[in-house]
Amino acid sequence: MPDVLDLKIVEALERDARISFAALADEVGLSKTPCWKRVKALEDAGIIRGYSTRIDPAKLGFGIEAFIQVSIDFEVSDAFEAAVRKHPLIRRCHATTGEADYLLQIVTVDMMALDRMLRVELSRLPGVRRTITSMAMREIKGDISFANAVGHARKR
Repeated sequence: MPDVLDLKIVEALERDARISFAALADEVGLSKTPCWKRVKALEDAGIIRGYSTRIDPAKLGFGIEAFIQVSIDFEVSDAFEAAVRKHPLIRRCHATTGEADYLLQIVTVDMMALDRMLRVELSRLPGVRRTITSMAMREIKGDISFANAVGHARKR
């Protein structure tokens, strides 16, 4: 389990993954080498899984974001999951409990593209029996600080 110093490092990297090791070390109160070693240990432990850039889909022309509950025939769940991993418009997929088996988050350029995605692409993925689509109107919150979440969870 990460200690307080590790969480400070995680919090700083969540804000700016491009921060230099020198600046990161200054921010968390370490010298550069021990800071680098802690980051490396966090990576090796799988706590830090990678670094990426956050993109605004709308500014790239993806004006529609939708959440789709999907029910499938479970004997083909592996094939369904493999197809989902390959599909370029499916941002996220979670196996869920409740009435649906999966929850997908997708983007499309417009309503016609969403219609095509649902009727032609998604409906033909392995085992799909039923879908329920909800449209995102606007994003209220798009991410959390996991460093802050750990701190909050430890207080309880």
